[in-house]
Amino acid sequence: MKQRPNVIYILADDMGYGDISALNENCAFETPNFDAIAENGIAFTDAHATSAVCTPSRYGILTGRYNWRSRLKSYVLGGYSSPMIEPDQSTVASMLQKHGYRTAAIGKWHLGMDFAKTPEFYEVPDFDACQGVDYAGKIENSPIAYGFDYYYGISGSLDMPPYIYIENDRFTSLPDHVTKGTGKGYFREGPTAPGFVHENVLDELTDKLLEKILEYKEEENPFFIYYAMPAPHTPILPAEQFRGKSGTNEYGDFVLHCDDVIGRIRNKLQELGIQDNTILIYTSDNGCSPMANYQELLAAGHNPSYVFRGTKADIYEGGHRIPLLVEWPERIPKGQQCERVVCLSDLMATLAELLEIELGEADAVDSVSNLPLWYEPQSEEVREDLVHQSIDGSLSIRIGQYKLEMCPGSGGWSDPKPGQEPEDAPRFQLYDLSEDIGEKKNIIEEHPELAKRMRKILKEHVRNGRSTPGAPQKNTDDHVWETVKWLLEED
Repeated sequence: MKQRPNVIYILADDMGYGDISALNENCAFETPNFDAIAENGIAFTDAHATSAVCTPSRYGILTGRYNWRSRLKSYVLGGYSSPMIEPDQSTVASMLQKHGYRTAAIGKWHLGMDFAKTPEFYEVPDFDACQGVDYAGKIENSPIAYGFDYYYGISGSLDMPPYIYIENDRFTSLPDHVTKGTGKGYFREGPTAPGFVHENVLDELTDKLLEKILEYKEEENPFFIYYAMPAPHTPILPAEQFRGKSGTNEYGDFVLHCDDVIGRIRNKLQELGIQDNTILIYTSDNGCSPMANYQELLAAGHNPSYVFRGTKADIYEGGHRIPLLVEWPERIPKGQQCERVVCLSDLMATLAELLEIELGEADAVDSVSNLPLWYEPQSEEVREDLVHQSIDGSLSIRIGQYKLEMCPGSGGWSDPKPGQEPEDAPRFQLYDLSEDIGEKKNIIEEHPELAKRMRKILKEHVRNGRSTPGAPQKNTDDHVWETVKWLLEED
């Protein structure tokens, strides 16, 4: 390879597969800039986050490790939470940093940091504001502790305090007032920095990204930028020029705002003459949230979950099947769709193969290189199986056309919710996605041996500490599995 490529990884927050017109023939609006990536690259139609919610899926992306191997076995972190990534865990950023890349993270982190605290600090429930934080103090274990040369963004979701930008390992200012949002623009009441306006955050972070691209372009080394957008997650606050433009509701308008962000980024790459040798990846951390108001959207002819069952948080496809678009004009074919199964945790192994980097035994233990699919989208499957997780910690395993879900309901926010399943519901669910993409007919009672084989493979992946070839590894806090009945039962 003549010159190592730049990599820009753009991660939306709560955007559904059906929100991109290139992927959804019934999309109620056009997304020209998302579509341009698909037209000039590859659109993956069977791509998945490791989890149906945001914190854990981000962990999977950056570490190449299934999130349920970490200390967080269910749910998500808050804006004041301690770090989720283990101190000795390698990341995509640390791998690239060691091999000469300039690395930056911009946007929503949501993987925990250690703020300077007074003895009065404790983390309150429901992600509300916490007392006992020294906003003038140094932040330990910010993103720059995990392989990033530079960080600028917010600690959690944009609806979680504190509402103060962080640069590297410091807050950029002290909070001087309290703000709160309502309706689709909801955000929790919390300390806010002067000049921090929620409606402006998406564009301000994009401005910072464009500045970093320009700065890194002037240097000799290639760069990796991880841009975690805070949108279209709540607060749903599209800029004025996008309001009413989607013909749906504020959420659809916010998707168009996100689409405009993609246009700004692609235009900057073209302007600087670096588009051809820049890998541009766009995806989402999970499916669309019910906060978007599906009833309103469906009435307007739009379904963010496309043909899939469920939403963000669910074990069903709508929870974790996400858009994944990859553009690299210099090397990958244009206008292709790839129907093979891939996972966002595959980024680390893919870049390692591309750059001929040898991974350590404990690195990227659940990451499989997608590089063959980048070059030949119709080539053979690269994954033998794939594990998903819902917000309550329920797991599922996908093998070929079959998907086994280790819970009787959604495991999330859709009906049947955890604890509200019918009394006669089978413990587990098995679906043939080739015939039943909507996951409507549970066939587990018709195929008990298949379910048994799939459960055995899932158990092995849990116990081995990895799902890829190599020496067995340890999961973090392995003792919690002692209470998982299906894992302890004999097959």
